[in-house]
Amino acid sequence: MGARVTTAKAVVVLLVCVGLWVARPFAAQDGAALAGTVTDAQGAVLPGATVTVSGLRDPDVKTTTDAKGVFHVLGLHPGTYTVQIELSGFVAEQTTVTLVSGRTTTIAVRLQVGSMSEIVSVSSQASTTRHRSRELMPAGFNREAYRHLPETGFHRVSAHPRSTFSTDVDTASYTNVRRMLHEGLLPPEGAVRIEEFINYFRFDYAKPDGDAPVAISTDVAPCPWNTDHLLALVGVRATDLPAAKPAAKPGAQPAAVRSFSRNLVFLVDVSGSMSSADKLPLVRASLHLLTDRLTAADRIALVVYAGSSGLVLPTTSGEDKAAIHAAIDRLASGGSTNGGEGIKLAYRIARDQFVAGGVNRVILATDGDFNVGVTSEDQLVRLIERERKSGVFLTVLGVGTGNLQDSTMEALADKGNGHYAYLDSIDEARKVLVREMDATLVTVAKDVKIQVEFNPRQVAGYRLIGYENRRLDDEDFNDDTKDAGEMGAGHTVTALYELVPAGGRVPASSVDPLKYQRREMADGRRDGELMTVALRYQRPEGGRSQRLEAIVRAGAAPLGPNLGFASAVAELGLLLTRSAHAGTANVDRLIERARSFTGDDPYEDRAGFVALAERAAGLMREARVDRR
Repeated sequence: MGARVTTAKAVVVLLVCVGLWVARPFAAQDGAALAGTVTDAQGAVLPGATVTVSGLRDPDVKTTTDAKGVFHVLGLHPGTYTVQIELSGFVAEQTTVTLVSGRTTTIAVRLQVGSMSEIVSVSSQASTTRHRSRELMPAGFNREAYRHLPETGFHRVSAHPRSTFSTDVDTASYTNVRRMLHEGLLPPEGAVRIEEFINYFRFDYAKPDGDAPVAISTDVAPCPWNTDHLLALVGVRATDLPAAKPAAKPGAQPAAVRSFSRNLVFLVDVSGSMSSADKLPLVRASLHLLTDRLTAADRIALVVYAGSSGLVLPTTSGEDKAAIHAAIDRLASGGSTNGGEGIKLAYRIARDQFVAGGVNRVILATDGDFNVGVTSEDQLVRLIERERKSGVFLTVLGVGTGNLQDSTMEALADKGNGHYAYLDSIDEARKVLVREMDATLVTVAKDVKIQVEFNPRQVAGYRLIGYENRRLDDEDFNDDTKDAGEMGAGHTVTALYELVPAGGRVPASSVDPLKYQRREMADGRRDGELMTVALRYQRPEGGRSQRLEAIVRAGAAPLGPNLGFASAVAELGLLLTRSAHAGTANVDRLIERARSFTGDDPYEDRAGFVALAERAAGLMREARVDRR
């Protein structure tokens, strides 16, 4: 019994000692402790930050912040320590603290968004030193991602009399392929989207009249790469913004061109993959160009994302260009890429500043390499689809080489009621954000769909060139819930159909002629019609769609300026994709045709295409030699 009491007392004494040690967790020898909270510049907690405590007597101690952004380091000797806090995507903060025996010293640290993995060391005397490092991609490294879609073949009109698709004003494929060709590389077939090649260029289509924001133009001529076929052009022109009002008095400045405000949120990827000269530095220069065009009526915010997201510039008047330029200059890269969090924050800010009747848009600049948080294309697309319901539209600016995630960026722009451009140079940035600023930022018609019905007495078969990922079911044309393309002020959209005239053989057609359908139309008055082009659009604010229609008469004229140049651009696309329907396509002939239809070319975009086609011709000849 006595032994039991003695044992029990010993246990009690031990528990008391343990309790005292727990109550004073810092009592290791001279016993001192450090605790702290790590947040971003807006006060949001930052879990997962690495905290390194360095002193003269003790080895370095490392810990990480918990889900509440809190850390503890116990059992330290009294004295002065250096504390460094690091988190991917943020500037590393370094400070000194003096720990006292038996006490917990608490600090609060705020991390700023990273600048080229910049490490800022702040001493107790507020002296600052800066060290910079860059994450460079290994030589020869390439993980660019493109979605290859099978080329669409011909359809028999007797089996499929209608063709329905969404408009597309993206231009990224053309400039990205231009970059590859200039680098001496033939592009992968998935990188070539012929409709984006054609829609890179503006065409002289009739402007809308009346209340409609869009108008239809058509043209038909012999097909240059198959003389037995016809080539039909369907063009759509969006209305321009109103011109500036004349000055009220001689010598006075004209009134502002726009009667609406622009609520823009720049969303910039500042992850480590963005460090090279053709990425973040190009984005900075591009945003400077856009900033110079802003007015006092505009509102601008700047959001960045890497390992996490942050607000670099709260909503600011476009008149305060100095503040906007300064915020842009502070952008630099470092860390992983949590694009999903950045997207959510950018849309939240855009919603908070929403301008009824104005322009509300997020401008995302990235190489598309999302690798933290929401990373899959499907998840990102669903996120964008939810966000677009707010009425905020999206523009995607792609940059860089080596890990360009083209398919993801195209999908985001498509589902975000916007468009996707690739910036291969500052000149391209000037085209997208200055010359075509209204088309880039100001949507005049959304969910624009086209449906073409072919007359079987005139057309045996047809093939829509390109638009493989923009095809719609025929029933979608009248369904206002089906998402389609958006058109900005002054945009033109061009689609080309290769037609097999009635009586001709439809290439590779696997559909047998119908047995029980009537082969003759009862109304002979339609005999002279080749096809009918119908278009549906909604106003940017939504509402019921409106329908436009144009009837194309049978008969072909010689190639005119619009169809002549567009056909040359399409023909190069057929050759680069090794199309099964390229027929007698020839690079030298298309160059000659493009040169003859250059026309009025003030910015030399068309002359640039001619030079690019010549570059492609040389590379294709070299490739043929290499295969021998």
